[in-house]
Amino acid sequence: MDLLIRPVTPAEYDALAEITAQAYLQDGLLDFGESDEYLGELKDVAKRAAAAEVLVAAEKDRLLGGVTFVPSGGPMADIAGPGEAEIRMLAVARDARGRGAGEALVRACIDRARATEGCVRIVLSTQRTMHSAHRIYERLGFVRTPERDWNPIPALTDITLLTYELTL
Repeated sequence: MDLLIRPVTPAEYDALAEITAQAYLQDGLLDFGESDEYLGELKDVAKRAAAAEVLVAAEKDRLLGGVTFVPSGGPMADIAGPGEAEIRMLAVARDARGRGAGEALVRACIDRARATEGCVRIVLSTQRTMHSAHRIYERLGFVRTPERDWNPIPALTDITLLTYELTL
């Protein structure tokens, strides 16, 4: 497979928005389905691209997935502190999974974190059921940091995001 990891272009915002939304919806990762508030965040690729670096995995002219890389101190950070970069919204189209796109996107984020001055680690949050993503993170050296686990919607006590970090 000729896989290319590169920044998203504005012409691809809608396609990446759909891939990301469908990945989360089809995997049952949004508690309220189409009405979930986070779905709007996932679909707003333009907002993400203005505040962070959005990367895509492409094969020829087809987008397979994408990820948001938040450099140290970026406005899109959920859990990153000083000296930390963050990976957010990793998604691969269902029919493109198992071909290395997810891992290539995470590796690209690691490379960017290493190239960011003063960045000593990269962090991320993930849902309990994202087992394929957990395997990628662990294979690449990320370790669980349960002391950083958090709830993005305190009113819903059953949502706890797991956290991982990779020291660079």
